[in-house]
Amino acid sequence: MDTQFLTYLFVGLSFSLYIGIAIWSRAGSTNEFYVAGGGVHPIANGMATAADWMSAASFISMAGIIAFMGYDGTVYLMGWTGGYVILALLLAPYLRKFGQFTVPDFIGTRYYSTTARVVAVICLILISFTYVAGQMRGVGIVFSQFLDIPIFWGVIVGMAIVFMYAVLGGMKGITYTQVAQYCVLIFAYLVPAIFISLMITGIPIPQIGLGAEVADGSGMSVLEKLDNTLVDLGFSPYTEGMKSSVDIFAITMALMIGTAGLPHVIVRFFTVPKVSDARKSAGYALLFIALLYTTAPAVGAFARLNFVDTVHNTAYNDIDSWFKSWEDIGLIGWDDKNADGKVQYHPGAPFAGKPTFSGARRADGSRVVTNAPTENINEVYVDRDIMVLANPEIASLPPWVIALVAAGSLAAALSTAAGLLLVISTSVSHDLLKQTFAKGLTDRQELLSARVAAATAIGIAGYLGIDPPGFVAQVVAFAFGLAAASLFPAILLGIFDLRMNKEGAITGMLSGLLFTFCYIVFFKFVAPELNNAEHWWFGISPEGIGSVGAAINFSLAIVISRMTGPVPDQVIAMVHNIRVPGDSKE
Repeated sequence: MDTQFLTYLFVGLSFSLYIGIAIWSRAGSTNEFYVAGGGVHPIANGMATAADWMSAASFISMAGIIAFMGYDGTVYLMGWTGGYVILALLLAPYLRKFGQFTVPDFIGTRYYSTTARVVAVICLILISFTYVAGQMRGVGIVFSQFLDIPIFWGVIVGMAIVFMYAVLGGMKGITYTQVAQYCVLIFAYLVPAIFISLMITGIPIPQIGLGAEVADGSGMSVLEKLDNTLVDLGFSPYTEGMKSSVDIFAITMALMIGTAGLPHVIVRFFTVPKVSDARKSAGYALLFIALLYTTAPAVGAFARLNFVDTVHNTAYNDIDSWFKSWEDIGLIGWDDKNADGKVQYHPGAPFAGKPTFSGARRADGSRVVTNAPTENINEVYVDRDIMVLANPEIASLPPWVIALVAAGSLAAALSTAAGLLLVISTSVSHDLLKQTFAKGLTDRQELLSARVAAATAIGIAGYLGIDPPGFVAQVVAFAFGLAAASLFPAILLGIFDLRMNKEGAITGMLSGLLFTFCYIVFFKFVAPELNNAEHWWFGISPEGIGSVGAAINFSLAIVISRMTGPVPDQVIAMVHNIRVPGDSKE
């Protein structure tokens, strides 16, 4: 059986499983739609949280970023993992004890303000749609490459699947679907990593293989060989960073506290029966996440080594078909600048932007690139988002492994997309309608509103997938920056600062969100030519500016709260209650 047939088979079977679970677990009440009835077992919730957390950015893009950035790319690994620990220790148990449906629910109640609730909803929607853009881009890439379906129709199919289990099942359907998706995605990630580790080092455990000797008789370790290979081509050493310490710190901090402020991850801890179960599920989730996150650095290093060995100084006609298939969708490009028929891979952008091709081909079969080449000797463009997906093909692994990776990448993207779309729909139906502008809604009307909001959100997410703004992990990093600058300080201060009032919280959220949003938009969209360390404030890139936004949020919130009125006694009593250890008064 060929690769495409197996891919259709694996993806079709996994989609059938997801739809079957959605039908079996159809939500019949708002409690089931919002928090799965609050009865999810900690192990199941840990798996669902891991699937919700390990998005297309984790599965598809993180190892690709590490592959091309080397040491600098590990900020994503450190930031996302460290942030989950903060979430598990400082926020999850307290928010579960609060016992409501959504993050804006907590902020609106804690800060005794409809305005605070609405501001939290605005923050949540901005964060979630920024995040979901990355997921739908991942869906489009997988469908267009592995299933030979145009990106437009690939995203449409993905939207339809998410619609089935998000709109019908709500959190109940999403939870059990995500358990299945975790099993698919982790198996799909580990199997090719084990194969490639065996091929390169003879060791089946990728984490150990990363530090082992290459099985080519050279006596060099994987990282030593990668360093030497890249330096010979003119690149910086793989194990040395190029970013400043300030920017590394800022990006890591933004990713960490942004993680702790992500609403679609926080809400997972509302679905378990008890506070102690929230703590247990956090521990299980960390274990499940670690399986992928400790493997990603090895996958990144193996992918870069295989890519260089396969592509550089190789005749175009001798490169396997994987290269030409990724050319077909514009995620790899080659222009034979020195007319020697061989692919030359060196530092620098080979084209003016991404490659654009005419319909013509040269005698050797190569495409004619229409955008003018830049003045350097590099002939190859490669999109970092393809490295995990192309890695099994580059290593010539069996077709069933390639098909498995396609199914796993779709599971990662769709699981997170569903979680994000659910928090958007629940915030609209519960926080904006039921709790604010239409307080007379019945349970049935609220459930219908949630489903309509989910369907609308899926439509918007589909548009973002068809016309995506940037690399998957890069787009997702902006969502973390927005979460770090807006929701995280309000939640943390709401739990641990009894003097934090509504005026301080609202001022902090708005100021942090606006500063971070404007900084990112300016450098990424308004003046991208200025997006370099020379023009950044304090040398901090847009990916790390959320840490400054959070500092602004914390500072203004604390100062304003000390200059304005006291917190009502009943709110102080509520905060004292959620801070009491144990499962009492749930």
